[in-house]
Amino acid sequence: MQLKTRVFQGVSDGPHLLITGGVHGDEFESMSAMRRLIRDILPAFLQGKLTLVPVVNEAAFLRGTRAAEDDLDLARTCPGDPNGSITERTADALSTLIRSADYYIDLHTGGNIMEVWPMSGYGLVPDVDVLDTQRRMAQAFNLPFVWGTNCALDGRSLSVARDAKVPAIYTEYMGAGRCHRDGVQAYYDGCLNVMGELGMIDRQPRESVVLHTIEDNRPDAGHMQVCNPSPLTGLFEPRVSLGAHVVTGQIIGVVSDVMGDRIVEVASREAGIVLTLRVFSRVHEGDALAVIVEV
Repeated sequence: MQLKTRVFQGVSDGPHLLITGGVHGDEFESMSAMRRLIRDILPAFLQGKLTLVPVVNEAAFLRGTRAAEDDLDLARTCPGDPNGSITERTADALSTLIRSADYYIDLHTGGNIMEVWPMSGYGLVPDVDVLDTQRRMAQAFNLPFVWGTNCALDGRSLSVARDAKVPAIYTEYMGAGRCHRDGVQAYYDGCLNVMGELGMIDRQPRESVVLHTIEDNRPDAGHMQVCNPSPLTGLFEPRVSLGAHVVTGQIIGVVSDVMGDRIVEVASREAGIVLTLRVFSRVHEGDALAVIVEV
């Protein structure tokens, strides 16, 4: 399998930057921002090579869902299998591209189910030089929250980059099944900011809007799908808003069964900022409802 790419080769030598969007099929801001980059990048002003993949997971995008028809999460399937299912083949093609790059940016959103406060993240890899570069890239991308987390989780695009020693960051911006104009602009600007930081284009640093920089090397840090799980299957009604500060034990939402015979208040297990919040109300028992990050 080969992914649909647009490759820009600059007029002078420089690094190879890979930027991907649509690893999940319902992450629309990333796709729109990449379309703008394809329109605006001028090779005459580029040093090095830029590879853009607006929609990695095309099979999922055509379904309008996070995953393709095999129901595998592409962000848990890397490095994939060239002879496997559609998602495994896509993961293999993505992993091959990542290994070919000098730097990597993976653009995400909360998709149809979640909203995520604008953030850039990276793995706390043991290679000091790679880690320092990732920190610079995340700060340069210039979103309000910067989050370095444990790098041990496998199956991800960033775990492929980790193993190949390719400096890599991922980003998140809102979601809720929409394409937020502010998110598209922030992603467009952020990619150009990183290209400027890497010396690929002439672009002066922008005034920083970063509010928090957190590094957390605990084993499950950054694993958004296991945080504040729903106690039952039913309907979730949030009681907090994205970006709000909460205290330990504060009620973040209520889950009830469909008849309202059982109603359970869900208390936050941590104090901090609501980084991620579920916006699709139907939940299954164990589904993540919110991610709270201590600041």
